[in-house]
Amino acid sequence: MLAEIITIGDELLIGQVIDTNSAWIAQQLNLLGIRIYQITSVSDDRNHILKSLQDAESRVDLILITGGLGPTKDDITKTVLCDYFDAKLVFNQDAFENIERLAKARNISINEANRKQAELPDKCIPIKNLEGTAYGMWFERLTPSPSPKERGAKKHFIAMPGVPYEMKTMMKNEILPKIKSQFKTPFILHKTILTQGIVESRLAEIIVDWENNLPANIKLAYLPSPGMVRLRLSASGAEEMSLKDEINNQLEQLKSLVSKYIYGYDDEKLEELVGQLLRAKNQTLSTAESCTGGYIAHLITSVSGSSEYFIGSIVSYSNKIKTQELTVNTDVLEKYGAVSQQVAELMASGIKNKFRADYAIATTGIAGPTGGTAEKPVGTVWIAIATPQKIISKKFLFGENRERNIQITALTALNMLRKELY
Repeated sequence: MLAEIITIGDELLIGQVIDTNSAWIAQQLNLLGIRIYQITSVSDDRNHILKSLQDAESRVDLILITGGLGPTKDDITKTVLCDYFDAKLVFNQDAFENIERLAKARNISINEANRKQAELPDKCIPIKNLEGTAYGMWFERLTPSPSPKERGAKKHFIAMPGVPYEMKTMMKNEILPKIKSQFKTPFILHKTILTQGIVESRLAEIIVDWENNLPANIKLAYLPSPGMVRLRLSASGAEEMSLKDEINNQLEQLKSLVSKYIYGYDDEKLEELVGQLLRAKNQTLSTAESCTGGYIAHLITSVSGSSEYFIGSIVSYSNKIKTQELTVNTDVLEKYGAVSQQVAELMASGIKNKFRADYAIATTGIAGPTGGTAEKPVGTVWIAIATPQKIISKKFLFGENRERNIQITALTALNMLRKELY
């Protein structure tokens, strides 16, 4: 089954608001075996909305719409839908009582604009909105049949508020259950393999034969991002258990080829995996960061409960802090420079000893876009890991983009530590 998503609002087209609704809706529908044919963003303009509805109806059977259902004059979606379905607005008591409930809970008074929100097209099925004042609307109609002997296709239009938390609650409570009950769709299973330490082109080269021999019902997608490459296997079919078996079989074959680069699956994060390993060992971690500016500490502390194993960090951006706080010898700094193996290792041992941690990460490098030399170009980074028994370090050359360099360095450092914790 095919579906389309239409998001409405001038704010989307001028870049004032980022459309996160479409991505979330697409994910939810995909889990039900419904494929998204197209995603369209349109302005708060009657003709633009009408044309988008017509185009979508000509292509798919399920159209989901977000935006333009608020109480202000620029929210015209409801009246445009009335025009499209030749409907009229009628007062809905349930919708009004919902508005009264929310107004009372928020200690605000109801005005005429709010009352107008309780008016819904008489040809729609109202959809409750537990989080906001704008009800959703579900329309159904048959398209003209191509011949007298054939039945026309049934088209479904679902209009929802553009406020993300309102839309998501409505989808979870009302819309997705109804879609499940009305449409028979194939099972679709996804398995995402998370890799680090290998670029997309090299990864593709290693697994090319395995990829070429994938079954017809299993597709592979490469999803690169700074510091990692995700491989997503997607399988579709009528039998859920057989799909799981197929996915697991292909996963085992893939692991035999690139296991040393795989650090996790699906939604796992490196900072979470490192935390789990430290907690299991009842051991602690500290970080000394120069070129990453505290980003590694940020990732680690983004995990709930990280205070159990993370002691703290020093952002030793200047040489002065490296010497004063991390006991890096000035002679070493002068001889080898701040971006060097020697300094990275001294930073790691310095923070480990200072905070009495079991493990430590240190980073020093040239994030860019300035500061590089012929000997040490922009993107040159040294990462050191101090363990209870040793210090390991490695040099990298990541590139010229400052933000990417910081992200890649942080993920690479966490993955180096993960390997030491096993």
